[in-house]
Amino acid sequence: MPVPPSPPGPAEPVRGRRGLAEFIELPYRLHGGDPHFVPPLRDDSRRLLDRRHNPFFRYGEAALFTVRRGKRVAGRIAAVHNPRHNAAHAARDGFFGQFACADDPAVARELLDAAARWLRGRGLTTMLGPVNFTTNDECGVLVDGFDAPPSVMMPYNPAYYPALLESCGMTKAKDLWAWDTAGQVPPERLLRIARRAEHRHRLTVRPLDPARFDADLDRVKLVFDRAWHGNWGFTPMTDAEFAAAKHRLRKVMDPGLVQLAEVDGEPVAVALVLPDFNQAVAAARGRLTRFGLPIGQVRLSMAARRIDRVRGVLFGVVPDLRRHGVEAALLARAHEAIVSGGYRGGMELGWTLEDNQAINRYLTVLGCTRAKAYRIYGREL
Repeated sequence: MPVPPSPPGPAEPVRGRRGLAEFIELPYRLHGGDPHFVPPLRDDSRRLLDRRHNPFFRYGEAALFTVRRGKRVAGRIAAVHNPRHNAAHAARDGFFGQFACADDPAVARELLDAAARWLRGRGLTTMLGPVNFTTNDECGVLVDGFDAPPSVMMPYNPAYYPALLESCGMTKAKDLWAWDTAGQVPPERLLRIARRAEHRHRLTVRPLDPARFDADLDRVKLVFDRAWHGNWGFTPMTDAEFAAAKHRLRKVMDPGLVQLAEVDGEPVAVALVLPDFNQAVAAARGRLTRFGLPIGQVRLSMAARRIDRVRGVLFGVVPDLRRHGVEAALLARAHEAIVSGGYRGGMELGWTLEDNQAINRYLTVLGCTRAKAYRIYGREL
């Protein structure tokens, strides 16, 4: 008669340098053999968790937990309290994030129960996730589209994760969709609408000006905050968070791909398109230096020359100009910039909310196909 497996150890708070190192290292150990896993740079992972460097911790808090099978860490999780989200949405939501786990329901249950206890102790009534640490960061569990690596600033997980979370009582809260343009040429009708909108609204669409990088990105944020206001889960970035985002974007951005639409000098729409830097990050294998030598940096720099795909991170129009052809003008100019920039591998666009029928219908009409779906799970506390 087979002996049932012994239960995993209890979830334990992460303490000290060794505990943090084990927490950071787990996804590389669990998923390093997956051909579609793009190992994030370890320095970036440390910075995200560092309370001195991540502006989230100026107003929010998080607790890190790990669970062991025997002597080895088999799962990790962060319990996240985001008071700005709750103030913006009149909610009492808690979040979990940084989730990585072996295909082991008992370990996953220990992790989620530990996060739930921590959140319940702060008077929160719902747990949503994964969110790392806000909805302006990576969020969601990949539930469809496991046949390709993730695009830049998007998460990835093996196919067993959805069933693992559902075995622990997590249920769907919202799906986020990513779309593939597959290099679609804008139809002539779209171009006609774009030209008409530019004439009727005195609309100008221009790329980001490298000489005014910070000022132009500030204009991007103005549109972002107006266009996404009221959307499910959206909370504007603080000034400190946006300053940190600028710093990250400067490293990966091709200014010619970012399109700003303006009327009489005022920003009204934005297309924030980035080279898919994950194509280069994969070559670094998680480290920029090895044995004191910049081996990963050299690999990353060489691979960056071969980037041929892009990701449309943000496409937004301020509410009073929606459905006036501004979307068409923005997409047409973005396509021109992608082609002229030599990016021939197509564009992943999104995410979009599954129930944003207007934008999803628009993308379908343009010939885009839904490529991936990411799920935010929820559980009452």
